Amino acid sequence: MTVQLLVKDVMAKPVTISKSQSINEALDKMLNENIDPLIVLASHQVVGTVSRKSIADKLGSKNKAPISTAKIHVASSLEENIPSVFPQQEIGVVVPLLKQHKLVAVHDNDQRLIGQVGYGEVLRVLQPKGSIEGMMEPAHTIDANERLSHLQARMAEYNISRFVVTEAEKISGIVTETDLAISLRKFREKVEDRHQDFRFHNILIRTIMTTPILTIDRSAKIPDVVGMMLKKNISSVPVVDKGNLVGIITRRSLVNAL
Repeated sequence: MTVQLLVKDVMAKPVTISKSQSINEALDKMLNENIDPLIVLASHQVVGTVSRKSIADKLGSKNKAPISTAKIHVASSLEENIPSVFPQQEIGVVVPLLKQHKLVAVHDNDQRLIGQVGYGEVLRVLQPKGSIEGMMEPAHTIDANERLSHLQARMAEYNISRFVVTEAEKISGIVTETDLAISLRKFREKVEDRHQDFRFHNILIRTIMTTPILTIDRSAKIPDVVGMMLKKNISSVPVVDKGNLVGIITRRSLVNAL
């Protein structure tokens, strides 16, 4: 007899932050615990989430430039509330929710937050069937010598969370919302307000990108890809065919294929 997995069997401990804390504290917590987003609480109640993207958006806003990053509160970067499930429900109820949200909260019958389920928790117990070909997302690229201001504009305009960085048409790294948030915070903390615009426009992608970068071959098997991503704790991996970039696999694209 097949045993049906329940939400309580796969959920993780909730990782939270108060809306009154600073976005510096939120970003540090996300980096230290390698999680994105965080569940935001107010008076012990869930009021939404804060993500690396929302922090990068806030730090990149010109009207926040004169304000110390330590004084910008999580409340100013709050995203929409997240869906909630109960621990005794079957894990299948989480899948359609994760196709719309990065995270699902788990509440008990008294509406107390007791857990969370993200892409990783689901992919550890459920894996899509099929080939890499049917699960790839388009791989957006940016040149290593392009400027950070251009990256920020493209991310915002087209709602793109990651770019594969190329140099002389070869893959040299990857740059994500995480890299953008970290670099914006460092920049804001080190550069005086009156010099920020000038200095910001001279930051190159090569100075903030993550390198070296893992890639997978187009012929790779899904279980191997999922296993590698979970073991390395990475959210995406570019797909190559004879050395040429043909797409990218993300945790979200894998969940969308379930």
